[in-house]
Amino acid sequence: MTSTPSRQPLDTLGRPVRDLRVSLTDRCNLRCTYCMPAEVFDHGHTFLRKDQLMRLSELDRIIGAFVRCGVRKLRITGGEPLLRAGLVKFLHGLRRFPELEDLAMTTNGLLLPGFASQLAAAGLHRVTVSLDALDPEVFGLMNGRGQHPERVLAGIEAARAAGLGIKINMVVQRGVNDGQILPMAKYCKSKGLVLRFIEFMDVGNFNHWDPSRVISGQEILAILTREFDFDPVPPTCRGEVAQRFRYRDTGLEFGLITSISAPFCRDCTRARLSADGRLFHCLFASEGYDLVGALRTKLPDEESLDRLVADLWSRRADRYSEIRSQAGSFPKVEMSFIGG
Repeated sequence: MTSTPSRQPLDTLGRPVRDLRVSLTDRCNLRCTYCMPAEVFDHGHTFLRKDQLMRLSELDRIIGAFVRCGVRKLRITGGEPLLRAGLVKFLHGLRRFPELEDLAMTTNGLLLPGFASQLAAAGLHRVTVSLDALDPEVFGLMNGRGQHPERVLAGIEAARAAGLGIKINMVVQRGVNDGQILPMAKYCKSKGLVLRFIEFMDVGNFNHWDPSRVISGQEILAILTREFDFDPVPPTCRGEVAQRFRYRDTGLEFGLITSISAPFCRDCTRARLSADGRLFHCLFASEGYDLVGALRTKLPDEESLDRLVADLWSRRADRYSEIRSQAGSFPKVEMSFIGG
């Protein structure tokens, strides 16, 4: 029998661990320019072999340890998580953690029509779907595979029909899809979909990030005020990443994620687990701790695993976005490896 740690851990900046993001696979069926650009393969990038992936039974144990350390929100990511065999059965098994208040998944939506009803039946609460443009040419350019937005929109409708909660993520890049801000806002508002605009971030090493290509949250708001009336919504809890706003006429919300122009590191409560079982404390980290390796070799019981997870979190000091200008250049883990 296991028990909750006597004191749920805080990191060196006093931040608890409340959110766990788990990558089930590093593979994806798109090559989005800000996440997994095709260029990474020109630099020797290779996908993990099947035997290098964390086993889902191991992941179940690790999630249990994080839940006992305070995690209440779990997000399944990739790569594209719907490419991982055994996903639906795995989600069913997570019902044994009643402490999990929010079970979500980030997906590009292409496979949702075939999975949405199964995901809902397995206990998934909601999906976040990446959609960076409605214009087919712009969207095809950004996803690197020429895919049309209609396939993603079909996935969104399948998720809606299955009763899943839905949010839409749009990464905004100056000179690429900034002309899609208003069309995306209008479409999502008309469909009752919560849209979140995300500043183009310097994640990984090959997405050609440059500050000049960042459309700040304030610029996005200025564009939206041309067409809409809205008010800010106060945060409901510590660690809420998006700045939220509500349209005055409908009450529907939209959000901004401003990692570049207004960092939120001081309230970040997220841990990230890569597909091969390494624990990363930050989206902008360069190295992770081989948690699944430790699990296989030296953690005979749940109490030992709980202690290790608590100890690893208590050492955390990451706040990259706050110190970006001082941090200098260093290799960072690719977003596709640990999930966005």
